[in-house]
Amino acid sequence: MTDEEWMRWALRLAESARGQTSPNPLVGAVVVRDGEIVGQGAHLRAGGPHAEIHALRMAGERARGAVMYVTLEPCDHHGRTPPCTRALIEHGIARVVVAMVDPDPRVSGRGIARLREAGIAVDVGVLEKEARELNRGFLRRVVDGRPWVTGKAGMTLDGHIATWAGDSRWITGEEARRDVHRIRAEVDAIITGIGTVLADDPLLTARAVPPRGGHPVRVVLDSRLRIPDAAKILDVSEAPTVVCCLEGADPARAEMLRSRGVEVWTFPEAGGGVDPAAVLRRLAERGVCYVLLEAGGKVQGSFLRAGLVDQVLLYLAPKLLCGEGIPAFAGRGVERLGEAVSLDIRSVERIGKDWKVDALVRYPGEGAGEGDVYGHH
Repeated sequence: MTDEEWMRWALRLAESARGQTSPNPLVGAVVVRDGEIVGQGAHLRAGGPHAEIHALRMAGERARGAVMYVTLEPCDHHGRTPPCTRALIEHGIARVVVAMVDPDPRVSGRGIARLREAGIAVDVGVLEKEARELNRGFLRRVVDGRPWVTGKAGMTLDGHIATWAGDSRWITGEEARRDVHRIRAEVDAIITGIGTVLADDPLLTARAVPPRGGHPVRVVLDSRLRIPDAAKILDVSEAPTVVCCLEGADPARAEMLRSRGVEVWTFPEAGGGVDPAAVLRRLAERGVCYVLLEAGGKVQGSFLRAGLVDQVLLYLAPKLLCGEGIPAFAGRGVERLGEAVSLDIRSVERIGKDWKVDALVRYPGEGAGEGDVYGHH
């Protein structure tokens, strides 16, 4: 088998832990000797052994003189676990094939340099695009200081998420809703707006597909702390909740929420409400790599206009509201077509009676090469 084929195996191992490693990246490792896998592993959770360690433990003495394929540069620093470079050297690995350099400044290039200093041959860049795609949330957090944001909307073919009277249950079918639960199980946080809480009283947990890494933190944008006392999302017995408000919000109300185990984050006013970029920065500091935006048209539109949505998942129901309705992306739209947000559609999939469109977001003026760090092209 070729280096690319072994690396694909390592990438599949890494993907198997999706939804349970943040703030750490997904990493897979394979130890190959004489054309045979003698060790393999994936990083399963933050604070646990890295993929390289799992693979070396499985290989044992057979690691000496073998080749390791790893999807991310091995670390060379003491964090919550010892450096992987030392283990590779001690086990006598002869060659290391790395998909991509780790952008974390504690690692970047140092792990590769350490291995080469020890006489280990290192090749870098095998299936690098695929490796970047695998960890686009980790990269977004480390490089840009915010999580990867996916905007999700269940909508009619004429672009509405509810009727003019606010009726929205259910636009899409049961199969589509179950798919959303699967996605919730893979993200670190879900952001919604107070309008959605008031209209739908959602739980925003991954009930249909229990997450291996715990339910994502639920984040409510609620400038004036209007959230009802009986809102389901305030029950933190299964999943944590953060309410984001403005500095002038009622302090007694904020204290009441905290007494129920809800985190309350306050922000200075920005454009009449809570600044989406500030919320994302705070989430990144918390270690959040992936955010699902499950909100009404006003919040979805504000994140898009701020250039903060990386990807959209549109669940299209074969229905028409035949006139006025609540749009999936609200607010003042663009004046000229040249200002429109473009979508690079990656897939269109039938789910039950509905259609799911998965697309990457392209903003006006974004060059063809931009986004490469996240494996777009």
